[in-house]
Amino acid sequence: MDRGQEEMQFLGFFGIFKESYKIISSWRKLFTNITLAFILPLSFIYLVHVQVSSLFSSKLQLDRIRSDATEFENSSNLISHEALYFLLFNFVYFTLFFIFSLLSTAAVVYTIACIHAARELTFKTIISVVPKVWKRLLVTFLSIFFVIFLYLVVAALVLIIWAVSVGQMHVMGVAVLAVLVVLFTSGLFYLATIWHLATTVSVLEETYGFAAMVKSKNLIKGKLGLAIAVFFILQPAMGLNHMAFKRLVVEGTDMGMANRVVYAIICFLLLSTGILFQLVIQTVVYFVCKSYHHENIDKSALSDHLEVYMLGDYAPLKAKDVQLFRV
Repeated sequence: MDRGQEEMQFLGFFGIFKESYKIISSWRKLFTNITLAFILPLSFIYLVHVQVSSLFSSKLQLDRIRSDATEFENSSNLISHEALYFLLFNFVYFTLFFIFSLLSTAAVVYTIACIHAARELTFKTIISVVPKVWKRLLVTFLSIFFVIFLYLVVAALVLIIWAVSVGQMHVMGVAVLAVLVVLFTSGLFYLATIWHLATTVSVLEETYGFAAMVKSKNLIKGKLGLAIAVFFILQPAMGLNHMAFKRLVVEGTDMGMANRVVYAIICFLLLSTGILFQLVIQTVVYFVCKSYHHENIDKSALSDHLEVYMLGDYAPLKAKDVQLFRV
């Protein structure tokens, strides 16, 4: 990151993507190792879940048809057993996906912070530090999950109130529902943007958990539109990749095994690349927001902050030491 701190605030939508590409290409070997260790397993777990979930769903539907069409003993037990296996599979999937998501985030954000602080960095160092950064990210992720859960509960209550009060009024009910959907989606995007930035804050500053969310909320002021656009531009690409994998690999039985394997590899590589770019981009957005608010990050202080991860248990630093003083 050879761009000056004050210049970062002028990066626009395409500038952020260009800066992220420059970081990855300049440190290609390091990010390749991170991808191999954390992001490729994360992508593999995700695509396996898509494949297995489709198989389970098809099997459960077939068993229900058989149980409805014929009277055979223990058909309901068979369905319930398969549903239990599917539930256990999802539990294992979400656990592994959650762990590798945290590890990938910790590795990428810590790496870019070291690059910014001009610290010597090796992949071995990253491997030794990631478990310590992971603990802070875990608290932040759980805090965000709690907030989103409350948000969904409130949204469900609002939907119930709508159904009871104006849901039966055709024109008025549809209009109110449309407004509620727009508000709900906007709120969800806002929380997700805070989520992405809060994970970076948890690594680069002394705050984590709910405090990191508050810090993230303050940082995106003035850059909210840009942050949302950048964070979610990759989501349609991820969605298209998911649809392509499901259509060409999971359901593409008529295409031949060789073609399905090729398509699976392509989707796998595209997904891994997208995840890496998203993690790098969220860190670049952090520096853009810091620069916009004229909050400078002293490189020597940041280096000392990162050094604490190498020393063992995290010892909180004072805000004036790590962070960020106003220019």
